Amino acid sequence: MHLSAFTPIITFTLFIHSFSVILGQQPYIGLGTVACPRRGNKNSIRGYTCNGANRSCQAYLTFRSQPIYNSVSTISTLLGSDPSQLAKINSVSLNETFETDKLVLVPVNCSCAGEYYQTNTSYVFQNAETYFLIANNTFEGLTTCQALENQNHNPADIYPGRKLSVPLRCACPTKNQTEKGIKYLISYLVNWGDSVSLASAKFGVNYMTTLEANNLTLTHSTIYPFTTLLVPLHDKPSSFQTVSPSQNTSPPSPPYSDQSSNKTRVYVVVGVSVGASALISVLTAVIFFTRYRKSQKQDDSVSEAIEKKPQGKKKVDEKLSEIISGIAQSFKVYGFEELQRATDNFSPSFLIKGSVYRGVINGDLAAIKQVEGDVSKEIEILNKINHSNVIRLSGVSFHEGRWYLVYEYAANGALSEWIYFNNMDGKFLSWTQRMQIALDVATGLDYLHSFTSPPHIHKDIQSSNILLDNDFRGKVANLNLARCLEGAEDQFPATRHIVGTRGYMAPEYLENGLVSTKLDVYAFGVLMLEMVTGKEVAANLTEDETNLSQVLSAILGEESGQERLKDFVDPSLRENCPPELAMFVIQMIDECINRDPASRPSVHDMVQSLSRTLNSSLSWEKSVKISGK
Repeated sequence: MHLSAFTPIITFTLFIHSFSVILGQQPYIGLGTVACPRRGNKNSIRGYTCNGANRSCQAYLTFRSQPIYNSVSTISTLLGSDPSQLAKINSVSLNETFETDKLVLVPVNCSCAGEYYQTNTSYVFQNAETYFLIANNTFEGLTTCQALENQNHNPADIYPGRKLSVPLRCACPTKNQTEKGIKYLISYLVNWGDSVSLASAKFGVNYMTTLEANNLTLTHSTIYPFTTLLVPLHDKPSSFQTVSPSQNTSPPSPPYSDQSSNKTRVYVVVGVSVGASALISVLTAVIFFTRYRKSQKQDDSVSEAIEKKPQGKKKVDEKLSEIISGIAQSFKVYGFEELQRATDNFSPSFLIKGSVYRGVINGDLAAIKQVEGDVSKEIEILNKINHSNVIRLSGVSFHEGRWYLVYEYAANGALSEWIYFNNMDGKFLSWTQRMQIALDVATGLDYLHSFTSPPHIHKDIQSSNILLDNDFRGKVANLNLARCLEGAEDQFPATRHIVGTRGYMAPEYLENGLVSTKLDVYAFGVLMLEMVTGKEVAANLTEDETNLSQVLSAILGEESGQERLKDFVDPSLRENCPPELAMFVIQMIDECINRDPASRPSVHDMVQSLSRTLNSSLSWEKSVKISGK
């Protein structure tokens, strides 16, 4: 067919495109909010351009309630809104507290500040926060880390108590929109499973009008969580438009998670654990010194645990007796015969892996590990720890020069048995299960880094050292390489004794022996990469790509990243996870494996990000189940 035959079609297409640009309020931000700093430059990341008919107007934001921002007073304070107006638009009283994840309407005065529209509020830096976390966690994407850095002088000067100026994303209607009767623009926070059509339907708006308002088209209409979508309104929004249609028809949550209170539970567990651990430490110290003065009157259980030796080894026996006496204050000391009965005399049929056996003690399953050499470091660390995401040591035994450590039993074994696509047993973990396990590991590491004194570094985070209990909850195990970190975090003490697992060890540790909690952050990033790809770390590298950051750059640094993502994730997950969520997790991984340790987030940062990611995963999973009915 001759080209001239297509001329009317081409002309019409160009007209439609031009029409869209004229009516378009702003370019949609896309994935700009998940990278800080962003590769390349994109002005829309900082805010919506002042191109409206007026330089100021009444506008609306949306916000999903979360602890601690879940009431009229706390949300209005956080977002700089008038509490009486916020209560009125949401049809609630001034002292109302919203349920978690409730979509709240927030009226604001929007105006031009230089070249961008914004409404301003303030925020005080808390401990262990970053611009990325403040933008995406606290403000849920209503601002960006780039906008925060641009708005505040000396952006690198981060310290608890510093007051930040926070520009929030709002906009006023253009002249063309005003002529079409559009009076207000609402900055809608995109959630997992959202689309332009769903957001439009929620506020009773024509789908094409919303596309035009964001310079999107029918063929390029993908939107992402942690971003804002401008929804044009002819009238003020109302509270009934924020009610989720599936609010009362949701299926029960999976048994391995509590979606509504996961984040709160994390901190409650940590708080209780810290208090209990501190109390135990004090009591242990008192008992230890009391027993030390009476060392000649040891318990029968301790005496039985020490085999009779020739007279020439009397001093060794006394030293061993003293060690076990100290251990007995916190852990049960088993007789070797008891462990023999528990494991059918350490039968091969009871062998789990390596030198670890399954045993039954008083009707309960236990994992019994045979160890040669010094175990005092691991026992000392585990004596300080009482946390659900760190494997628990319940007892010890000593026999013929070998120690036997008795741990809680992890029914589903090591994570390494579940996440690799080519595993021979056909074991499979869903996307949501993987995110729950990642959060569990991060929470356990956060406890070691932040709630033990001094802080402890695991130094050997890898898939085989993460155990899964009966509910597929993750537990950090094997602390025999762990060490305490004395002094300030930024001092990075050095060592010449490099130990760990290749592929998981951070570059500054391999090259210069520098030791910090950021070693665990790097290894955790590698672990998450394996969980997303279904490949061991070595399989993620090629001859041309010698470091993991290069592997991720193909996904994060190019426009074709979404297409490449399909071949990047574990094949068993390709149809079972939202690509937007996978892309966000890959960005978190990229932050963790940064070559500069100071640029990596803390594990505490990762706990917060993964807590929200898990809740979003559960919401997505629920929406898939509902739509599949």
